[in-house]
Amino acid sequence: MKLYNLGKIPWHETQTIYHALARSGREALSLVSPETPYVCIGFHQDAEQEVDMEFCRDRGIPVFRREVGGGAVYLDGDQLFFQLILKRKNPIVPRSKEAFYKKFLQPVINTYRHIGIQAEYKPVNDVVAGNRKISGTGAAEIGDCIVFVGNLIVDFNYDMMSRVLRVPDEKFRDKVHKTLRENLSTIRRELGPEEASKWDESTLNKIMADEFARVVGPMEPAAKDRVLQEKMDSLEEEMNNDPWLYQTRRKGAGGREVKISAGAQVLQRVHKARGGLIRADLVVKEGKFQKVYFSGDFFCFPEKGVEWLERSLQGREVWAAGSVVERWYEEKGIETPGIQVDDWMKILKV
Repeated sequence: MKLYNLGKIPWHETQTIYHALARSGREALSLVSPETPYVCIGFHQDAEQEVDMEFCRDRGIPVFRREVGGGAVYLDGDQLFFQLILKRKNPIVPRSKEAFYKKFLQPVINTYRHIGIQAEYKPVNDVVAGNRKISGTGAAEIGDCIVFVGNLIVDFNYDMMSRVLRVPDEKFRDKVHKTLRENLSTIRRELGPEEASKWDESTLNKIMADEFARVVGPMEPAAKDRVLQEKMDSLEEEMNNDPWLYQTRRKGAGGREVKISAGAQVLQRVHKARGGLIRADLVVKEGKFQKVYFSGDFFCFPEKGVEWLERSLQGREVWAAGSVVERWYEEKGIETPGIQVDDWMKILKV
């Protein structure tokens, strides 16, 4: 397996490198961080609903949609990214996603413990120090590979994170800021500024590479070759644009863009499940779903499964939603860690 320990690179390359490796079928561990800040949203999120796009444009902060689920986050050079790419058929890959997270989060936990932070695993996919999260992680199936991404959080800009999110008012933004500080920690916060300064990026990445090697086997240091760079450049053209960011091909399902005929209901529902937030925009007429659109910071494997569920529900009677969701899991082999049929029903009952 290749080890791309590249350190600081252009912000967009921190996203295109693991997408390129996965789509090329290359198993690797990538260790990178962005030279400049940006906002990254999850695959299933609605950019305009989650992010203050006007603020980001005014401040010159790029916004990027990744092909991995989860939530919107402000990223900068104080977050060191690990990106593990494995073939889905690799025998070291556990069958269930929860077992996958538990196995491959252990190197991250061990890295934190190595520097004196007593990190622990918290289902479904969190690493915590005490009662505060200290690593953001996620996984996705891309091409023939499964990608596991996350970060070591050296420091965090709580102010900017709370500012780039779209919120209803400033009072709510203050609440977001307070909640972030209460629930998200960093190396600097846990160790103190003086002790944290002893652990620079190259040292932390070396520890992390060694810990991952204990799980995946020996790794060979590598640099970006021409083929990989060309694939990354191609993906930047494909993904760093408005059609990909705003997912206009799916907008027709959104409640705010549907023309409603007489007798139709427009419903917007939100439910916080153990595995993440689910939003639903629904149009219901004469007891049937006319339009269905899901978004949120959850994880679904495969990612296209959400669109399959939307299509399966359209035109179906509301009372049949439970059986549709059950068949979706059974026939498509869907996995949604931390989200069960009952969670979907909380937003589909009319």
